Amino acid sequence: MKTQFDYIVVGGGTAGAVVAARLAEQPGVQVALFEAGPSDEGDDAILTLRNWPKLLRTPLDFDYLIEPQVRGNGRIRHARGKMLGGCSSHNSCIAFWPPETDLRTWEAAGAVGWGPEAVRPFINRVKEKVSLEFPEPLNSLGTAFLKAAEQAGFPVLYFDRDPVAPGVGWFMLNKKGHVRHSSSVAYLHPLAQWDGRIQFYTNCFVRQILLDGRRAVGVLTPDGPVFAEREIILCCGAFDTPKLLMLSGIGPGEHLQEVGIEVQHHLPGIGQNLLDHPEGVVNWEATRPVPQETTQLWELGLFAFTQPGLDAPDLMFHFGTEPFDMNTAPEGYPTTTNGFALTPNVTRAKSQGTVRLRSANPADPPRIDFAYFTDPAGHDEQVMVAGIKLARELAEQPALKQWIKQELSPGPAVQTDEAILAYVRRTANTVYHPAGTCKMGAAGDETAVVDPHLRVYGLENLRIADASIFPTMIGVNPNLTCFVIGERCADFLSGE
Repeated sequence: MKTQFDYIVVGGGTAGAVVAARLAEQPGVQVALFEAGPSDEGDDAILTLRNWPKLLRTPLDFDYLIEPQVRGNGRIRHARGKMLGGCSSHNSCIAFWPPETDLRTWEAAGAVGWGPEAVRPFINRVKEKVSLEFPEPLNSLGTAFLKAAEQAGFPVLYFDRDPVAPGVGWFMLNKKGHVRHSSSVAYLHPLAQWDGRIQFYTNCFVRQILLDGRRAVGVLTPDGPVFAEREIILCCGAFDTPKLLMLSGIGPGEHLQEVGIEVQHHLPGIGQNLLDHPEGVVNWEATRPVPQETTQLWELGLFAFTQPGLDAPDLMFHFGTEPFDMNTAPEGYPTTTNGFALTPNVTRAKSQGTVRLRSANPADPPRIDFAYFTDPAGHDEQVMVAGIKLARELAEQPALKQWIKQELSPGPAVQTDEAILAYVRRTANTVYHPAGTCKMGAAGDETAVVDPHLRVYGLENLRIADASIFPTMIGVNPNLTCFVIGERCADFLSGE
């Protein structure tokens, strides 16, 4: 094994593939890219977008269990892609650019230089690399939902150009035909083109970051240490980036001592500020066979306000031409093989959780506690109850009502706010959007982990580029934002 490189990128996922490719484009630069899973190249099970549900709970999925929840569903399993491309190789490829309102919020929260104008060039760089398409509007049930939303007063939006606002539309997808255009496909394939400029270490789990004083100098792998002459970039995601840091003695000192790890650098924000899009579901049985013309089963979405005076929608729906019974059926709710679903989610949830180590053993999964529905003002619960009610209103519109044989969950008996909330808390799911656990912020913010150039506070030659750096949750599916973060990180590195 070669042991010396210019850069080490840990995590070949959404942002990691982008960072590695952009660094390796520089003359004479050698990059080591470590990925815990296999390559996706030539693997149709991964590359065929329609197959994405069959990747869940397989060896290609970290499939993390969460901790018991005080007010939510503790059975939720968080899928995380375990292959080149990471979650962009594992998801349904719903593609949104970071909303300008969220980027302004980030900048106001201390992420100076991350406003819409500064980020736009990096969005354009992603556009140059990634194929973005809309699904063909062939599914008659999907078009019925679109019409029902119009009947309920929602305008049709075009998500490639319209700002995120109340309205309904077909999702933009990062795909080419039926093939997903993940970060690995868009930036790395074919792998042979890199000819040593990127050394790919797949199926290789990095155990520790090696420090020399305050300087990150390398990583420890199962085959021994590998060193970086310039910098190390962590791209392991909102669960595994804080886990790797804490295993290396970098993080909240008291917690590290509890699990028997010597503190190398006390940084209390690591593992804090865990964010997500909590999600509810209404399932219906259909009166006729649900059409099978679909790219990835979840092709349409809707945004809405649940209260006046907001500057951006606080509620989002995904419309699925399949029942979504992953968390309703285990609770005894009826299901069907011929149905469909609406899944309201809280776009900017206020509840915040934590990621902590289970032990000092790198093989142990982290302790993931989202603390769903625990925000003191009850914002997340209020939005979710409003979402279930709006889903039912949409179902009553003539265009969609003709498709409905019966509501399966929560079922017609569940009507009061209290009953709806009890249902939501029992059966809530996730949209698989964990973020925030190594948040970006100003130097005076003791909860911040990285500065606006993505450098880890208090250490040299160590950066983070993944969803863990989100200061706050954004109001859309975040995967393309991770592409943008990868581009921005590579630009910082090449510029310095």
